[in-house]
Amino acid sequence: MTKRKIQMLWLGGFATITTLFLTSMVSVSAAPAKKAAAKKTDTMQIVRGAKAWKNNCSRCHNLRSPKELTDAEWDTSVAHMRVRANLAKADAEDIVAFLKASN
Repeated sequence: MTKRKIQMLWLGGFATITTLFLTSMVSVSAAPAKKAAAKKTDTMQIVRGAKAWKNNCSRCHNLRSPKELTDAEWDTSVAHMRVRANLAKADAEDIVAFLKASN
């Protein structure tokens, strides 16, 4: 094996190790950010969401248990109903926060 081939193999291995290291560091540093974003929910937003859910949704629906749908399904449902029921953006966000906190 020539010196050039050895250098290329070494550089290729170094690049692979560096890429793996950087990828693992990004995924490790992203995990606390997700947890911090999940904990940012304001408790008053949840209270406002419960009131808005009761006042707006009960006009046309029997109120469902928040556990009936997943968080993603509530996102979709509230986005749909925001248009249909002409909900304000803040009310819709509060309702979603309440439903996700209760789920």
